[in-house]
Amino acid sequence: MDLSYILNELGEDRDDYFRAVAPPIMQTSNFAFKKVADLRSSFEDEYSTWLYSRGLNPTVEILRKKLAALDGAEDCLVFNSGAAAIFAGVLANVKSGDHIVSVRNPYTWAQKMFDVILPRFQVSVTYVDGTRTENFADAIRPNTTLIYLESPNSWFYELQDLKAIATLAKQHHIITICDNSYCTPIFQRPVESGIDLVLQSATKYIGGHSDTVAGVLSGSRTMIERIFNSEYMNIGSGIQPFNAWLLIRGLRTLPTRLERISRTTIEVIHFLKDHPRVEKLYFPLDPSFPQYELAKQQMSGACGLLTMIIKAEQSQTIELFCESLTHILMAVSWGGHESLILPKCAGIKPEAFNAQDPTHRSLRLYVGLEDSDYLVADISSAFDAISHLS
Repeated sequence: MDLSYILNELGEDRDDYFRAVAPPIMQTSNFAFKKVADLRSSFEDEYSTWLYSRGLNPTVEILRKKLAALDGAEDCLVFNSGAAAIFAGVLANVKSGDHIVSVRNPYTWAQKMFDVILPRFQVSVTYVDGTRTENFADAIRPNTTLIYLESPNSWFYELQDLKAIATLAKQHHIITICDNSYCTPIFQRPVESGIDLVLQSATKYIGGHSDTVAGVLSGSRTMIERIFNSEYMNIGSGIQPFNAWLLIRGLRTLPTRLERISRTTIEVIHFLKDHPRVEKLYFPLDPSFPQYELAKQQMSGACGLLTMIIKAEQSQTIELFCESLTHILMAVSWGGHESLILPKCAGIKPEAFNAQDPTHRSLRLYVGLEDSDYLVADISSAFDAISHLS
């Protein structure tokens, strides 16, 4: 299906709403019926009709069609956060006594679910180094029902060989889930590699304007309908119509934004790689990246998120660098119009900072829509501010 058609036309029946170019926001909680038989049918199959906006809503439906098509999936659900999409996707595929194999250091709230919530129901998790497919094979048990992937992850961008792991999982009748937030469906489509469920934080590139929070879960219609009728409806975490409309708006410019961000990112990387204060740089499509060949094979782009290790003997040096930035904001997340910096040491108590551990000296940089010269000048100025410190 053509990308331009998906973003600009798919799901938009403009004759139904006065030929408006932008779809309406169906800001309603409820839908009325004239016949009891129609209401009864809706009770029996809420997945196929409008009954109550906790389930389906016309504005959300437009978004669902577009996002499923972008992923190359049959269907999808849209949640009010990426964490909610993770929760529903995992919960739908485990029961008491089951076992999960997960990549090490997954997204914070995925790990919280694995470490705190699921053990209450006798579901266990084994974490593995996902850069080696054989680690997944070695970790599989007779009661393993789910493999959880995040390729690339959002700090050091470790990849998993999606096709190889999907093949392995199918041999053992195991469901696979992959977090695709880093790449978006524009740069990677895990469904085409055989992954069963693909999730992403739509808060980031899909929205693109840092003004809404959302998550997406895509897969086969059978699997998505099963999740809708259970976890999705019970948790009550579906996206609201106005936020769905914001995401539709964000989709219109998604390829253009990614193209601009990707180009600027390469220019910023060239500056950072030559700077004497940068010890190491991580970016999946840089030739120095350990899994560069795999990245080229299964990703068509890498966009704006990179990590640098800077030379510093104390956390105060890193803090001063971040606080000296004038235009790049210090914040979590990524994918919006604005460039961001996130120091790893912000999550480490000052007394626990260890300069010998490179991860403690890592800073995650998100390159937004600003001009490259503008960003390079800001970073250069911040480096100048710590030039007198070790």
